[in-house]
Amino acid sequence: MASELSASAQRVQEALADRGLPGRVVELSQTTRTAVEAARAIGCDVAQIVKSLVFCGARSGQVYLVLVRGVDRVDESRLAEVVGEQVTRASPEVVRARTGYAIGGVPPVGHREPLPTLIDAALLEMAELWAAAGTPHAVFRVRPDELVRITGGRVVVVAAGR
Repeated sequence: MASELSASAQRVQEALADRGLPGRVVELSQTTRTAVEAARAIGCDVAQIVKSLVFCGARSGQVYLVLVRGVDRVDESRLAEVVGEQVTRASPEVVRARTGYAIGGVPPVGHREPLPTLIDAALLEMAELWAAAGTPHAVFRVRPDELVRITGGRVVVVAAGR
């Protein structure tokens, strides 16, 4: 664990502190770019990893942040029903432009602009979660109720097979 956070991880730390969760971000020597890598580096179950996925509305161009467990995929048809339009995965360029972070480090908070956030209900079944914190090496621990509160996200069912 590094004693000083990188600029991106520090932005997430500040966003967490602004929401009443100070001192949460840790940077690891191992990569946390994928859910499997993150779980291995942290020593937790893959289901405890929060995947932050970015989708674009086909008609509106609206960007949506979708949070699911590390073991889940988003059912894009179900997501389209929830948001009221067809969606596609955002390109890496759109993700960086709209969130301020690269894929593999997108946190659930601290984005360049406010994004409508959808939280898959399965995340609320976990006792403890770990989310990306701005880089492929930074994470923070959060309870499901805290995740809902700090993101202002809407709890929905968008995971495939649920």
